[in-house]
Amino acid sequence: MSSEFMRQAIALALENIRNGGGPFAALVVRDGAVIAAGANRVTATNDPTAHAEIVAIREACSKLGTFQLDNCEIYTSCEPCPMCLGAIYWARPARIYYAATASDAAAAGFDDAFIYDEIQTQPIERRIPMTEMQRSEALVIFQAWLAKSDKTPY
Repeated sequence: MSSEFMRQAIALALENIRNGGGPFAALVVRDGAVIAAGANRVTATNDPTAHAEIVAIREACSKLGTFQLDNCEIYTSCEPCPMCLGAIYWARPARIYYAATASDAAAAGFDDAFIYDEIQTQPIERRIPMTEMQRSEALVIFQAWLAKSDKTPY
């Protein structure tokens, strides 16, 4: 755990605000060195997935040539949202450090609590209704995956 890395993440978030971006930033650190840094790029790129953690994870994975962040730590200026939390779990870093809380973000207008509620709601009853269709046809995809002998598991 390094207070200096967290200060860097907070400074990057402040810089991003000054440059017209959102108030979030993240670092991926391995062996005491910053591998990647990311700031919120949602409005700059018109990409709703361009959250700081996602940007940093993409850069780190590209630099490391892997889709997993083994032995890495993530320092983020704020507790990760549900999307970022999912991406972090898929990337499998060793640890996450965050500064501000989800409640702090909500107080600033970035409230994602409804997403956690939506996850617990039946798909058809969600704010954006989801309807299952053609499941039996789609199962062939997973049968092909299971039968593939040279797959890269993840």
